[in-house]
Amino acid sequence: MFYKFLIKPVFFILDAEFVHNSITFAGKLLGSFSFTKDFTKNLLYFSDKKLEQKIAGIKFDNPIGLSAGFDYNAELTQILPSVGFGFETVGTITNIPYEGNPKPRLGRLPKSKSLLVNKGFKSEGVDEVIKKLKRLRFEIPIGLSVGRSNSATLKTIEESIGDIIESFKKFEAAKLATAYYELNISCPNLIHGGKNITFYPPKNLEKLLAKIDKLNLKKPLFIKMPITEPNLATEKMLDTIVKYKVSGVIFGNLQKDRTNPTLDKAEVAAATAGNFSGVPCRARSNELIALAYKKYGKKLVIVGCGGVFDARDAYEKIKLGASLVMMITGMIYEGPQLIGRINKDLVRLLHEDGYKNNSEAVGAYNQI
Repeated sequence: MFYKFLIKPVFFILDAEFVHNSITFAGKLLGSFSFTKDFTKNLLYFSDKKLEQKIAGIKFDNPIGLSAGFDYNAELTQILPSVGFGFETVGTITNIPYEGNPKPRLGRLPKSKSLLVNKGFKSEGVDEVIKKLKRLRFEIPIGLSVGRSNSATLKTIEESIGDIIESFKKFEAAKLATAYYELNISCPNLIHGGKNITFYPPKNLEKLLAKIDKLNLKKPLFIKMPITEPNLATEKMLDTIVKYKVSGVIFGNLQKDRTNPTLDKAEVAAATAGNFSGVPCRARSNELIALAYKKYGKKLVIVGCGGVFDARDAYEKIKLGASLVMMITGMIYEGPQLIGRINKDLVRLLHEDGYKNNSEAVGAYNQI
């Protein structure tokens, strides 16, 4: 209530990117001291063994994670466990630093329960992120999201693949205590080559994954997928992905369709460049989770992302086939206490359905 009726109204008056940077700074500060981490944990944290899972060889204390796109410069890894997250993906991180697309890069659509996002892989670059993470240890699994640099110097698919490979090589050489990689092939906001250089066609995806396979990555690899492609194109991408050393897929990225029925028309008319997070992503994310689970649930871990505002939203994704669930927008609209509340309510929902562990509920809709 304190966040929703006092803090949030003030935040929503201010520039969205200013607020994001301020929250990130505060989170970094809170994560720098044991007493502030403990204080935060006492306020927000919830745990229960029903939520524990081992996935791709990694132990997760709960299935709720912070998606890539929020902590893009690796400032929050030390505070997020106290907030209640079970894991976090840092980034997306690129080999070549990028200051971000022209402002405004963030906006709010309160009636649509969405954020307008146009950062375009804003990143300090792989080298700087490595410096930040080099000496750190992590209480929860931390993933590194890697994407193609948003740079006009990359003019071909081959050059773009080389750029991504260079990032992976640097991370592998650094031997960070991170747990997994995320390959982001689906950002819709790249202004340099984004429309002409794409990994959606299977032949381009094959080239990229073949090169990554040769690296023999020491950590599991997940792929951040688009939600904008039709089912047949998505299935062809999945058919390609399962040929390579990929542990799972994440559905998915931002909504591009400005006619999506969940979007308020007046808010869309006032929106600047960018694409939409939150509720407008929910339905398509769920459809693709179900599609991927039915076809490749035994070969790929499915991760759900998009439109999670409460435990029922997360549980829906789990029962459709998601072993893990990521979020950002729900936390911004509801407050940081949401993560603990989702975990607490998930335990209740699991108990009501007679499940002893979250893993038993994964794909439950396909077992009816």
